[in-house]
Amino acid sequence: MNNEEKLKFIKQHIGAYPDFPKKGILFRDIFGALTNEQCCQYLKALLLHNIREKYPNVELIVGLESRGFLFNLMLASELGIGCAAIRKKGKLPGECLSMEYSLEYGVDIFEMQKSAVKPGQKVLIIDDLLATGGSLEAANKLVRKAGGDVVGCLVIMEMKFLEGRKKLPQTKVHSLIEY
Repeated sequence: MNNEEKLKFIKQHIGAYPDFPKKGILFRDIFGALTNEQCCQYLKALLLHNIREKYPNVELIVGLESRGFLFNLMLASELGIGCAAIRKKGKLPGECLSMEYSLEYGVDIFEMQKSAVKPGQKVLIIDDLLATGGSLEAANKLVRKAGGDVVGCLVIMEMKFLEGRKKLPQTKVHSLIEY
């Protein structure tokens, strides 16, 4: 099966939930696809292919809460590099850097352990979804605040109509599936 067919298969398994978490939002849920063993294998292969092709010099993969860090350990271990997490405020111990951000249905705060990124380290940020761009923008700022060099962002799904990429004009962004 080629990459286009794999993407089509995965897309068929992604759930769509209207009015979640609030009225007017159509929530695209990766968890439906992750319950299918073939989707898991295809998704892993596609993510690794994209990293090797588009971000060959990456040294650390940072996954965002809550679904982004479902993928960062798996990918980092396959590539022989490290991984780190960006989480909601109050979830990480030790000295943390913080960044407030807006999302399509409110405001939140991300944190990352200050020691997670080494100065100059080439970092790829991964998440399941790019919507309004607030969380990826905050993650980029956190990694840079820690001294890291963001080589790009990789997301599984992108809601193109929300134009989240506009918040990341200096960052290379790749999405596997676009809505």
